[in-house]
Amino acid sequence: MRTLWLIAKGLEGLGMVIVLIGLVMSINLGFQEEGLKSMAYEGYALLIGGGIFLAGMLLERRIGAR
Repeated sequence: MRTLWLIAKGLEGLGMVIVLIGLVMSINLGFQEEGLKSMAYEGYALLIGGGIFLAGMLLERRIGAR
């Protein structure tokens, strides 16, 4: 049970890190006047990171920790 909880928390953390990296890349590209490209990075990071975070959250709920 504890192992699954650690995996769930790891997935949640990984998802947030991916979103943060995408946001930083988006900001850097925005400063270089590449607006559309920066929005693409931000969108992909939100989609992928959010999906991983959601998987961790659902796993945590499934084991009854939340």
